[in-house]
Amino acid sequence: MMQLTILDPHNPRQEFPSLIKALTDPDGLLAAGGCLSEKRLLKAYRSGIFPWYSPGDPILWWSPNPRLVLFPEHIKVSRSLRKTLRKNSFEVTFDQAFKQVIVACAQPRSYSEGTWISKDMQQAYCRLHQSGYAHSAEAWQEGELVGGLYGIALGRVFFGESMFHTRTDASKVVFASLVEQLKVWGYQVIDCQVHSEHLASLGAINCERSEFINLLNQYCDEPAHINAWKQP
Repeated sequence: MMQLTILDPHNPRQEFPSLIKALTDPDGLLAAGGCLSEKRLLKAYRSGIFPWYSPGDPILWWSPNPRLVLFPEHIKVSRSLRKTLRKNSFEVTFDQAFKQVIVACAQPRSYSEGTWISKDMQQAYCRLHQSGYAHSAEAWQEGELVGGLYGIALGRVFFGESMFHTRTDASKVVFASLVEQLKVWGYQVIDCQVHSEHLASLGAINCERSEFINLLNQYCDEPAHINAWKQP
């Protein structure tokens, strides 16, 4: 049985193990421990790895195979969603309420009592936002935040983390709006992590991990549009 690598929480420069050492059951589990420092998190995303664990448990690091990705030019917008977008029922903004978005994403869902977005995770990603790496998109209705998502941007790759909505179609509108804006900014890949029917319906496809890493190597070090994430 393959032994899981334990990362030193005091050494964020420590390298992750080779992705070929990731477990197949559970799919993609690569390492445990470490920390949520900016250096560790950025190293993880650049390497095709992300943290996901329950509060109170050790930090777990994952690199599933296959990986769900969306190429922005291939987004599928259904007829009903196009109709909703034309109504302009929601105002969509970027980076205007990052902390509110991540706190909302951390709320328990109807199908689950807990959350994986712990206080430590929220604080870590808020620090990344302050450093210019983590970003949010928001949907507003009558001045109320009713949907949103957040993720990490490296070069021309956006790594989606979580989304929420409190009004019907708010998360779909904010996602579709973000994808259109990412096209304008020159982004080439959106990482959706693992398969879901919802994201697949929007055009996300499974990608072999080796091909995903090739995409990261190609696009993570290329600069995005100079005005990306800046509000007018």
